[in-house]
Amino acid sequence: GNALSLYCTFDLPNPPPLQMVALERQVFDFLGYQWAPILANFFHIIIVILGFFGTIQYRPRYIVVYTVWTALWVAWNLFIVCFYLDVGGLTKESDLLTFDISAHHSWWREHGPGCVRREMTQPGVAIVDSQSYISVMGCLIEYQYIEVLHSATQILIALLGFVYACYVISAITEEEDSFDFVGGFDPFPLYHVNEKPSHLLLKPMYL
Repeated sequence: GNALSLYCTFDLPNPPPLQMVALERQVFDFLGYQWAPILANFFHIIIVILGFFGTIQYRPRYIVVYTVWTALWVAWNLFIVCFYLDVGGLTKESDLLTFDISAHHSWWREHGPGCVRREMTQPGVAIVDSQSYISVMGCLIEYQYIEVLHSATQILIALLGFVYACYVISAITEEEDSFDFVGGFDPFPLYHVNEKPSHLLLKPMYL
């Protein structure tokens, strides 16, 4: 194995498991057919796994990729917050998150805490293909605030992950510098040590 890995094993902590909270969010985005968040969550999970691998295997380049993605992930979640709070011309009633290919909305809109979902028909309107008007009442928390809470949690975790990644990169760089300074990767010292004793052992033979 790599001597550097053995040298660093006890110096770096294990990667934080909080990053995988995105799996929970992915499930509910799938249930709500939110295609844009589904793709974003998928890439996030892949990059998090890559960051874990980079930390365990001491691959700074992988951790740098994770660090760059963390900044993008924070920006994406800020966009989600603005979307559900109707900030900057955005509106939560639009089909932007479904790429305008469906009229689905957040799963929490009809299944939030305390929500009662009822299907009703409007007077004078015929039912087409068994579709009916859906009324949601009694929600303890509006769905947009649940989505904002999810995004705020992801932003907080991402910031912690960014700080952690910077620490790991710094620690690995310091270990590489210190290990190289003491001659950890120099292939010659062993031969230099053996040259003089072998010469002394052969000298009496010439006498």
